[in-house]
Amino acid sequence: MSARTPTAGATTLLVIAKEPVPGRVKTRLTPPFSPGEAAELATAALEDTLRTVLTLPALRRVLVLEGRPGPWMPQGFDVLPQSAGTLDERIAAAFGTCDGPALLVGMDTPQITPALLAPALSPGGWDACDAWFGPAEDGGFWALGLAAPDPSLVRGVPMSRPGTGTIQRARLTGAGLTVRDLPPLRDVDTAEDALHVAAEAPHGLFASALSRLDRAEVR
Repeated sequence: MSARTPTAGATTLLVIAKEPVPGRVKTRLTPPFSPGEAAELATAALEDTLRTVLTLPALRRVLVLEGRPGPWMPQGFDVLPQSAGTLDERIAAAFGTCDGPALLVGMDTPQITPALLAPALSPGGWDACDAWFGPAEDGGFWALGLAAPDPSLVRGVPMSRPGTGTIQRARLTGAGLTVRDLPPLRDVDTAEDALHVAAEAPHGLFASALSRLDRAEVR
């Protein structure tokens, strides 16, 4: 049920994130990491994500932020505050700010690369396609793209559960949308996840930050 195919670079890229404040981000990394170390890893993950998004073709790049921008914030992004409410409501509100095709990612997958997102952002990425879906290995999702952003496609989906991704994808197909899938990725939630993701992207800031910490604590 795709409408007119958008041209290359016509997609708004959304990054939904929290300000990396100790005690408020990556709390499942504590222990073995201290709240400060967990925030350091969160900062690196967010920086990696934003740097990658800057390299992608886009109509507009938007950081949908809970908190305030810090020195980790590069130029090239508009900043919008997250709305109040549960995560589904905040994601829905972010899509509601977009007039055309939009693709949203979070800050938990610093291993994303331009190649991973290229199918959705190529000149034919929205050809006969209404939605792009990137499943996460923990049962959630790491990317969601909508050719015609409709907040109702997200609002009410229970988040942070093992079945979140299945429910969200079913919401899309149940609305009659043609959905294409991106490769599954692993979120950084636990120390084990951190080691896995750093190994996948060994040259990123996240891997560098992890190497500065005592890795013996997470083995």
